[in-house]
Amino acid sequence: MKSLGQAISIRRAGDEDLDWLLDMYTSLDFSPEPSLPLTEAQVRFRKIMRYPDYRIFVAECDGDRVGTFALIIVDGLAHGGRPHAVVEDVVVAPGHRQRGVGQAMMRYAMDCCAEAGCYKLALSSHTRREKAHRFYELLGFERHGYSFMVEF
Repeated sequence: MKSLGQAISIRRAGDEDLDWLLDMYTSLDFSPEPSLPLTEAQVRFRKIMRYPDYRIFVAECDGDRVGTFALIIVDGLAHGGRPHAVVEDVVVAPGHRQRGVGQAMMRYAMDCCAEAGCYKLALSSHTRREKAHRFYELLGFERHGYSFMVEF
């Protein structure tokens, strides 16, 4: 666990966090999506935990879970063989927003990437999340290119 001032600490998620994580992830969707059943989530979580550089983190403040994000570091052959990283599923718990939790989580992710020698940290954000865009820009993220996706 790494402490980041203001009593915010960040640690890797464990099995005991799974119910809470599933609840937090419901706020990521603009239209309600069904939550993954717990038994299926447990299997998937254990699989994720076996990936060498895919980590789900939990931010805590005074013993309460207040935020989460996933960080995936990907090895590559381009860019001098330096890895790149993707941050996903960033959520701050209601009632704890605009208190430095998101900033602490993103600084932690950036520190992990710098330590791993990454040449970039990327994220995607829905076009409607304008407050989130301003937040990421204040942290030094730049709008870059276009994000494309295919939904299945």
